[in-house]
This record gives sequence, structure tokens and C-alpha cells, in this order.
Amino acid sequence: MNKLPALFVSHGSPMIALEDGPAHRFLKGWSSSHARPKAILVASAHWENRGGPAVSLAEQPRTIHDFGGFPRELYEIQYAATGAPEVAQQTVELLQHAGFSVSTSNSRGLDHGAWVPLLLMYPDADIPVFQLSLIQGAGAAEHYRLGVALQSLRAQGVLIMGSGSVTHNLNEIMGHGLDDPAPSWVSDFDSWLAEALAAGRVSELLDYRRLAPHAVRNHPTEDHLLPLFVALGAAGAGAVASRVHASHTYGILAMDAYSFN
Repeated sequence: MNKLPALFVSHGSPMIALEDGPAHRFLKGWSSSHARPKAILVASAHWENRGGPAVSLAEQPRTIHDFGGFPRELYEIQYAATGAPEVAQQTVELLQHAGFSVSTSNSRGLDHGAWVPLLLMYPDADIPVFQLSLIQGAGAAEHYRLGVALQSLRAQGVLIMGSGSVTHNLNEIMGHGLDDPAPSWVSDFDSWLAEALAAGRVSELLDYRRLAPHAVRNHPTEDHLLPLFVALGAAGAGAVASRVHASHTYGILAMDAYSFN
């Protein structure tokens, strides 16, 4: 089986599940041009665990509607994919071998960072899915190391997907329309990130909070960018990063996606 790419997607607002737009169309077109995975591992910005990563072993992960104030239609969506407990247990063992203290959950469902993009990418929900948490309080380097530990899963047909957002300062959205252009402090950051990824400047990327323009303004907390480093680590040394989608919503949220081969 050919290795699948590692993938990072920006999931944006949960409304991307229902509303047409560039990122919605990109995600809907993904499966038609890529090999079908055996299983999908999602590292989502919306699950953090203290002390080390956690892995969901749920056989039938429920759809978690972890948001408020949206139309009823969004809360009625169920993404009824099965879990992947065997691959999830293998993930636990790989992480333990790499020195991580790993927790497991038999009941953790799919948060919107997982099911919203997957609803568009694989609408039939016929591929087993499980989640890997972020490590609460850990930074880019530790999440890169997390991804490195999982490289071998890709050769088995597992799609390793980080789900977050290239920029994510919700405090700045007020007053911006859906199709507003990105202000320079947003576009400067996402351009720096794209250039660093294309050039393979891993050491600079891991130090992005010091080196990237407006890094802290775009990410007051790191949770929505850390899944990118999981995907980058899972790609392995010398992997080529491709910016497979770029757009913005509300000017502030960069919806870029990256494939790592």
C-alpha cells in the first residue's frame, strides 16, 4: 500500500459543514483525488489532555456538538463512522515506545474539529475514525515529536490529519464580514508559514512564536496551530509540504490546508 500523505486542515466555523465557500468546496473535493484510507487518525484542536496524549479507543464514537449559538440544523448532524480500536491501540503502543505517557478513553467521541471536515471529505462516514488529543501546555516541538512517533501508520493506509486553523484569534472577528480581505497581520503570518513549510525550515517553524510575524496575535493560545505540527512530524524528515488550499473567512481565519508527502 502506498503511503498516504499527512494532512493539516483549517476547520474554521462549524458552519462550514452547511455553507458553501472555498474551504467547503476544497474539503468536499478531497476524496475524489486521493486514495481511500484504511482508517483516519484526527489530532483536533478541541481535545487536550494533561500530562501526555490521550487516544480514543471508542468502537462507536458519538458526534460531539461542542459549540453554541448555531442553527438547529447543525446540531442534528450525526457523523456515524465507526471507531478504529485496533489501530488506536497500535497508536498507544507507538507513543509509549517514544516515551510518552498515554491515556486512553473508551467513550471519547468526535468533536467538531474532527467530524466537520470529515463530513465534507467522507460524507458516507464509512471509514473508521479515532482521535488523538493534544498535550495540554506543550508546544510545537513536543507535538512535532508526537507526529514523528506515528510515521509508520501512514504506510499502513492510515490518514493522519491535524485539524485546527492557520490563524485563530476569535477576539478579532467582531466587525468583519464573511468575505472581508485578510488584514496584513493575518496575511503576513500565513505567508511566513507557507514559505517556511515549503522550504522545510523545521527548526524555524518550531520556534514560530518568536520568529513568525504577529504569531501571538494570530494565536493567543496555541491549540489551533499545534495539530499542524503533528501532521508535519508524521510526514517524516525531508517531507515536501504542499499548500493545497488557501482562503480566509471573516478576514481573520486563514483556512489554509497542507499536504505532506
